[in-house]
Amino acid sequence: MTDRLFRNADLSDVLAGQEQTMANEVGSLSEARVLNTSPEILCDYFVEKYKVEPLVIDESGIQADYGDTQIDVSRRVEYAVFGRSGPTHVTGTRITFFVPFSGDPELFKYRPSTFSLSHLQGVVRGNELEFVYDRTSQEAPNIGSDFKRELQSVQKHLSRIADQVEQFNSTIRPKVSQQIGARREKLLQDRGIIEGLGFPLRRRSGVPMTYASPEVKRRVVPPLPPVSTTLYRPEPTLAMDEYEHILSVISNMVMVMERSPSAFRTMGEEDLRQHFLMQLNGQYEGQATGETFNYEGKTDILIRAEGKNLFIAECKFWTGPAGLSEALDQLLAYTSWRDTKAALLVFNREATMSTVLRRIPQAVQGHANYKADLDYDSESGFRYVFSHRDDPDRELTVTVLAFDVPA
Repeated sequence: MTDRLFRNADLSDVLAGQEQTMANEVGSLSEARVLNTSPEILCDYFVEKYKVEPLVIDESGIQADYGDTQIDVSRRVEYAVFGRSGPTHVTGTRITFFVPFSGDPELFKYRPSTFSLSHLQGVVRGNELEFVYDRTSQEAPNIGSDFKRELQSVQKHLSRIADQVEQFNSTIRPKVSQQIGARREKLLQDRGIIEGLGFPLRRRSGVPMTYASPEVKRRVVPPLPPVSTTLYRPEPTLAMDEYEHILSVISNMVMVMERSPSAFRTMGEEDLRQHFLMQLNGQYEGQATGETFNYEGKTDILIRAEGKNLFIAECKFWTGPAGLSEALDQLLAYTSWRDTKAALLVFNREATMSTVLRRIPQAVQGHANYKADLDYDSESGFRYVFSHRDDPDRELTVTVLAFDVPA
């Protein structure tokens, strides 16, 4: 039995329902899930679960089959069938075209924002769309042109659907990120109100401490990590605007190097580090130090306040991806469990800057402690989420800044 294609509902309504279902799921996440899971990991999960796979037809893989079929001609004038109350059949030809496709087959049901009023019919079986044509012997030679015309119409509909799907998919991450952020803010505000009352918090019975994601059809969704059962308490950390300010001081120092190349041409890592420390101490009243012991080693740049580490950075000359990976190992060895923000300063004197910028993400994303990319508006900088070396549930923001220094 053939079905009418692109006729069940408007695709815009279906996608709006998908978005609302996603928002409802975000709103139902447990407190432990929201506060003890990285927002980036949660966003990855929702993007993977709710993105829609557009339909793509593989015309090179189309196949056909044929056979006899009985066709009722009782109402056709050219067959001059008179005086019969029932149907009259003649032997005709059935040709079936099998059109392979990839993507979500449900999309064949929905109307794009712009669609044709022609009645397209087909059968969806697995990852194939079947077109069946029953014709008399006189009509059979026209089947090929009929099929090509209908396939072209299907392709036009799929092109319009793909545009809507692409637009929908591109909005999932920013929307779910905003929803998760709002829910985290509400939960932390509620927690603050309760703690401010001065009464112990009653443990709720029957509330699961972990979250099991519901089954999703047609797509394997990466499972969310187990939820920590430890009560979430925010650690005092360096404010993001201060973190950005420290990085801007470092970047501005590099601009000085670019404007006075002869003064920095022979400097090594230690000499360059001292220039950064001089600028940072001007901003942080002598709290920036170099080669300071922290956790398991000596870090190149460390800013402390009230006995707490605010910022940790390591300086390295570019020697290739392997050297960058070793520098990340060294940086992670310097960070303790309470450190949340760090930076790796990469000085380049050997390769072209374009090569360095192209290879940095490849090296970072291959590191064992790499978790996710973060948006970072910089021509020669990258920002990532790393797990702490000794605690996979504890996260560290690492910004990698690359500088082309005079050779």
